[in-house]
Amino acid sequence: MAAYLCMYAFRRPFAAATFTGQHVLGLDYKAWLVIAQIFGYMCSKFLGIRVISGLKRVGRARFLLLLIGAAALALLGFALTPSPWNIAFLFLNGLPLGLVWGVLFSYLEGRRSTELMGAMMASSMIFASGIVKTAGRYFLALGVSEYWMPVLTGVAFVPLLLACLVVLERMPQPDAADRGLRGARVPMSAADRRRFATRFLPGIALMVFCYAALTIVRDFRDSFEIELFTELGYGNRIALFAQVETPIAFLLLLCTAGLVMVRENLRALMLVHAMMFTGVILAGCATLAFRAGTLPPLWWLGLVGFGLYLAYVPFTCAFEERMVATFKGSGNVGFMMYVCDAFGYLGSIAVVLVRESGWLHVSWTGFLAYCVLGLALLGAVSVACSAMYFYAKARHESGAPLVSAPAIAGAK
Repeated sequence: MAAYLCMYAFRRPFAAATFTGQHVLGLDYKAWLVIAQIFGYMCSKFLGIRVISGLKRVGRARFLLLLIGAAALALLGFALTPSPWNIAFLFLNGLPLGLVWGVLFSYLEGRRSTELMGAMMASSMIFASGIVKTAGRYFLALGVSEYWMPVLTGVAFVPLLLACLVVLERMPQPDAADRGLRGARVPMSAADRRRFATRFLPGIALMVFCYAALTIVRDFRDSFEIELFTELGYGNRIALFAQVETPIAFLLLLCTAGLVMVRENLRALMLVHAMMFTGVILAGCATLAFRAGTLPPLWWLGLVGFGLYLAYVPFTCAFEERMVATFKGSGNVGFMMYVCDAFGYLGSIAVVLVRESGWLHVSWTGFLAYCVLGLALLGAVSVACSAMYFYAKARHESGAPLVSAPAIAGAK
């Protein structure tokens, strides 16, 4: 959890600045920064389809330090290079950071407690976003420039990062009971990836579509949260990021960590689908209530955030884990995780360009509302279809109904 928070300290602090009044080629300067970083992140995700799925256990800590160090140097270049040429350094910052999630999750997957640890890690993404942007706002309040603030925020988290890597390297490997329940996790070759994709193509396509839509809306809300707060009249409240995101993180931790109690893999997979369906519907309903004037702005942003992450977090830390465990076979979660992420961040770039093009002539809050309503409709349909596909496939491959009795940890 703390390790991923440290990664966010090198990724998200720039979003706490507004860079007001700056434009490049007709587009807002901050939008260029967001696009550049997301483009680097997206390229990293496509690279990660091969790198993370084939990752070996030896040398992971050194690899993580190399990735974070490269991201830190890019932020230093951003501070030292005049605008707008420093935009390129946000691309170089996103390029290594996109691999960090997969490396960290490789320490956790294939265990009976994977959902608990994964939920803590995924929840830290929400918590970290608020914490690092709050830290960035404090640096700005101290008089640090918007260009130097990101690298100084990142450096402040380096001691915690080093301590986390020491703990991760001392984690024991999954034991025999873990392997019996969740299957062995091994690096995947190109042939392994092709077989996996062919075997689950319809389900993968549905979940890639849903996850891409989730990533687009979640990343837009995260990248332009200061603009949303300012438009709603809360721009001067420095600690508001952490105040909004921290309760969401703890609620999501409780919801997702409960999956560790479900021993039967298919049942857990269906519960993940149910959580995702509930999340997108909740975000959509909150948006309708806000547009009708019956929900206060901060409640709307909070409920939209909770709904988005209720769908996003279980997917990142439980869906692939339980899918691989349900359909026993050699492999790991990195392959599907990075396929979904790659297309998700590709969509994020497109959405930011559409927003900044001026075609829609809509406010920040209006644009977010339209995106959430579209996600609620399309996401709910794709999640429901995915649940039916994976349930039917599991029953067909087993030759018998798989969900027939309670499978809670400790049940006889």
